Amino acid sequence: MLDWPEDDAPIIAQAQGCKLIDTQGRSYIDGVSSLWANVHGHRHPLIDRAIKEQLDRVAHSTLLGLSNVPSIELAQKLIDVAPPGLTRVFYSDSGSTAMEVALKIAFSYFVNIDQPQRNVFVRFDGAYHGDTLGAVGLGAIDAFHELYRPLLFDAPVAQYPFCYRCPRGLKRESCDMQCLESLQSVLDQHKGTVAAVAIEPLVQGAAGLRVAPAGFLTQVARLTREAGALLICDEVATGFGRTGAMFACEHENVSPDIMALAKGISGGYLPLAATLTSEPVFEAFLGDEGAPRTFFHGHTYTGNPLACAAALASLEVFDSEQVIARLKPKVELFAELLQGFYEHRIVGDVRHIGLMAGIELEPAQRLGTQSPARRVILEARKLGAILRPLGEVLVLMPPLAIDQTELRALVRIARRALSTVEEQGV
Repeated sequence: MLDWPEDDAPIIAQAQGCKLIDTQGRSYIDGVSSLWANVHGHRHPLIDRAIKEQLDRVAHSTLLGLSNVPSIELAQKLIDVAPPGLTRVFYSDSGSTAMEVALKIAFSYFVNIDQPQRNVFVRFDGAYHGDTLGAVGLGAIDAFHELYRPLLFDAPVAQYPFCYRCPRGLKRESCDMQCLESLQSVLDQHKGTVAAVAIEPLVQGAAGLRVAPAGFLTQVARLTREAGALLICDEVATGFGRTGAMFACEHENVSPDIMALAKGISGGYLPLAATLTSEPVFEAFLGDEGAPRTFFHGHTYTGNPLACAAALASLEVFDSEQVIARLKPKVELFAELLQGFYEHRIVGDVRHIGLMAGIELEPAQRLGTQSPARRVILEARKLGAILRPLGEVLVLMPPLAIDQTELRALVRIARRALSTVEEQGV
């Protein structure tokens, strides 16, 4: 915080495509998709038009006791593209609130089906599910969460794969995913009392883009179901094409009981989130007026028509521009370009999936300097790209709309910035 007043941060005034333009007229590649949210680029004509047209109808009307056209249409579209079995949609306004909804639904579900003893939630080490207290309770990154632990419910922690620094000292090629033993142990210790297991499928974002081995999510889903618990998949960061599929769950054909969506849901235009559930979960809340089964939860801007109109337009762009199908060559190029980071002496690991990448630098204390990652992003800013670190991990997560020329330029800038920091005496 002491650095912030001295940091001449760009003040963004305009944007176009994958470029941000500040008040001084300087242009930057949006290398983090405006915090992992922008999908089709800034000022996409179809999404711009959809929002303007919706403004001529109604900007906002509550969903408490009423409904509106865009929210209904979007709910149906989300069900159409979601993993099979997810048939109901509950709106909110951010990834954190989507996970709060998921948490409360899972808890209430077991109360409603006369299993109130199922009130334990299992989280993974390195988990990040948002900044509201329920979501923080499911998180497990000390830097973000430990201060607030006295305010939170207890949630047992299972091991998430971190193959670069495996705490068991094993190799990814031959370990047979022994980290799953941790989840099995937790489920055994809390047998009959686990309500849900919450996971970021395939990749943990805030932990530094930790990518799980193929098959890990499948086994987590199996163990969760065998324990009689619900599976909550937090697709806030991974949803809407980030991993190369519409949702990360699709890579392993996993259908969760509850799925949280936000960030890219509106194309990165307006705050919007949704929590999707299966039909059996929904039906557990059906009751007469005033019955204790009611889900007492809601937000003022739930199902905001402007945000829903943007999301509908974003999904239309996915269809009309065949976004997912056209991602493959970009993903392949990205993977190829990322290998060049290993040529830098301060790079320890490069992790990626789809258009998500984390370049892990050697810890600052080991290199005898203050935060190499922060120095790299400041150098990159001078060269025309906005990056953001997670600790000592550089994150590259451009909009899906980025073309191959811009993608090459983004990686080139990141590598030049790294070289500059190395030359300065890291």
